Amino acid sequence: MSNQKSILSKVKSSDAVNPQPASFISEIRRIIDEARTNAVRSVDFCRVMMYWNIGKRIFEEEQQGKDRADYGTYLIKNLANNLEPEYGSGFGVRQLEQCRQFYRLYPIANALRSQLNWTQYRMLIQIADSDKREYYELEAVNNCWTGRELERQIDSLLYERLLMSNDKESVLAVARKQRIPESPQEIIKQPVVLEFLGLERDPHYYENDLESALIEHLQNFLLEMGNGFAFVARQKRILIEDDEFFIDLVLYNRLLRCFVLIELKTGKLTHQDIGQLQMYVNFYDRIEKLPDENKTIGILLCTNKNDTVVKMSLPEDNSTIMAAQYTLYLPTEEQFKKEIEEVKNLIENKNNN
Repeated sequence: MSNQKSILSKVKSSDAVNPQPASFISEIRRIIDEARTNAVRSVDFCRVMMYWNIGKRIFEEEQQGKDRADYGTYLIKNLANNLEPEYGSGFGVRQLEQCRQFYRLYPIANALRSQLNWTQYRMLIQIADSDKREYYELEAVNNCWTGRELERQIDSLLYERLLMSNDKESVLAVARKQRIPESPQEIIKQPVVLEFLGLERDPHYYENDLESALIEHLQNFLLEMGNGFAFVARQKRILIEDDEFFIDLVLYNRLLRCFVLIELKTGKLTHQDIGQLQMYVNFYDRIEKLPDENKTIGILLCTNKNDTVVKMSLPEDNSTIMAAQYTLYLPTEEQFKKEIEEVKNLIENKNNN
């Protein structure tokens, strides 16, 4: 017993004299975490390739019986009857049809992206528009979206919302990393959808309630705001002579290389709100902004924006102040399309005038 105590005391003494540095332990943890992540990703991609190869063989076999109009349907049903009892529901008729569709849309195996799993590819092959499908594929890879995040972005019509203020070529060029966004309109969507906050559609709440909910769901909020956003501060205090002011949210966008100041409004937007935000932007440009950074952007996030008030409250060459409407629920596709058409008509009328 005394020998065991002696050994333990020596071990403890040795640990105290030669403690492992935190950086060393962190490095070992990183190696383990990366290995685990790569192992999961490898398994996921093996599954993707399995379904791709199944789709390839179904397509090739189907072509041999192309003279029979119903041969493809018969082939898949017969295959499902043989596979499903042995391998489970993952090899039913619907899944096998998706395998065939997967191969037809992605016929080159080397073009498949190892960062995406089968769940994500299943979402992508349901998108008929090839440009739209490519956009979501690229953005899912660029931003490391999970399957749930990709699903939300598709359901919230991210692609269509960006097209409301951008042309398709610009949107795809940014996704392909062929160009860097030059204006907030290229990143920020209209409207901003905040259904993840779980707030009521017609609530009686104040700006600080909305702000607290956004901070609580910060990751989702930054994802919804767009690419390249990082959180800087909440209720940022600035002092102008003896007067102090507080900016609701301060973000930074690494793509635009500028600060982004956000003011929240749950009531009616006024020209005073715009003037106050303009003051905050001027302060950041003159005090906080570094010489090599771009001009600060100010965003008024509101429930209902009056475009005429915004337009008349700002100079004609304004490019740094914008009002973005937000909604607390996920609109239906029909509602989104209706709003998109309304915005397009407004833009066309403006150009015609």
